[in-house]
Amino acid sequence: MATGEIIGINISERRGTQKKEIPEVDLVKGFGLADDAHGGNWHRQVSLLSFEKITEFNERGARVGNGAFGENIIVSGIDLRRLPVGTKIQIGDASLVVTQIGKECHKHCQIYARVGDCIMPREGIFAVVVDEGHIKKGDTLEVV
Repeated sequence: MATGEIIGINISERRGTQKKEIPEVDLVKGFGLADDAHGGNWHRQVSLLSFEKITEFNERGARVGNGAFGENIIVSGIDLRRLPVGTKIQIGDASLVVTQIGKECHKHCQIYARVGDCIMPREGIFAVVVDEGHIKKGDTLEVV
């Protein structure tokens, strides 16, 4: 069983605005992160991105902060891109199920405009919340 650590948690108050980092949050079944504008009854309730992929991107000169890609949860120690759809992820009492790997970008983000690349479309994964729970930065994430 692979394990990782939550390095960052990010939410946005309104769609179309930059996500801001928060230290902890409730994962709400059938919705996503409490108070996140992108939560709702759909297949992309929670977005996750590997810390190592963000670091690699920044080493190429991007210099982006946590939440810049629109990711909700930043995880260190697991190559999220390799998890197949249907994978269960446990964080304390909360659990997620992976519903989508990567996404199509219909319009390029500010990062793409500035750097000419964005990692979220190919490295990000999406999940739904199946068991509620409270998560915080530093928590262990397990692939079940």
